[in-house]
Amino acid sequence: MWQLLDQQIESRLFIGTALYPSPDIMCRSIKAAHSDVVTVSLRRQNPAAADGQDFWQLIRSLEVKVLPNTAGCQSVKEAVTTAQMARELFDTKWIKLEVIGDEYNLQPDPFGLLEATKELINQGFDVFPYCTDDLVLCEKLVEAGCQVLMPWGAPIGTGKGLMNPYALKTIRERFKHIVMVVDAGIGAPSHATEAMQMGYDAVLLNTAVAQSSDPVTMAGAFKLAVEAGRLGFEAGVMPERDLAQPSTPTLGKPFWHQN
Repeated sequence: MWQLLDQQIESRLFIGTALYPSPDIMCRSIKAAHSDVVTVSLRRQNPAAADGQDFWQLIRSLEVKVLPNTAGCQSVKEAVTTAQMARELFDTKWIKLEVIGDEYNLQPDPFGLLEATKELINQGFDVFPYCTDDLVLCEKLVEAGCQVLMPWGAPIGTGKGLMNPYALKTIRERFKHIVMVVDAGIGAPSHATEAMQMGYDAVLLNTAVAQSSDPVTMAGAFKLAVEAGRLGFEAGVMPERDLAQPSTPTLGKPFWHQN
């Protein structure tokens, strides 16, 4: 178990609810991932609508913590309004904040994100900002009151993994006291392991599971990858070396004479 703001969380794998072939496969995938936290887009599914009620009941049946998001919002006003609606409908002050600045690669708008973050924190939200791996932006978000940061590994849905490991390592090292979640761009279980070995607290993904040929099996693979990466971090991954070093030293090595 680990502490995520005011909640005790078991899994370090957060998973999305979009793009699955069917609601049944979505539920089975979330269960296979053993995720405690799932993200839900208010713009995609309105719990107040008829179809939204069915979707919301499915999520409730999973007994998970819901992290509503403002996916698709392109302005501060739109993101803040969506967050307010999400708090009322989902009965949570958690919000994954997205303010998209570029349609080409869905890159977050750093200026709008910071402005919306300040506004929502003033309104009592726990903001989980989806941001780039920019150190200065992360610093400003922390100064604004964020206790969680969600830097991308790569643009949403690309599956490219960790494009800039150096930047992600720097952010993790700089903000040791902040919960850090790699969000977006994760395409393979090995990407998740790499992020966890850096010391990130969790990873959030959706497309890599939902659009695989077997989402349920892939969800299980990511579960194991996240666990392996975290254990590797806690145990201490050996440093890389430029030269080979024998695992069995020659000094004191036993030898036998043949008669």
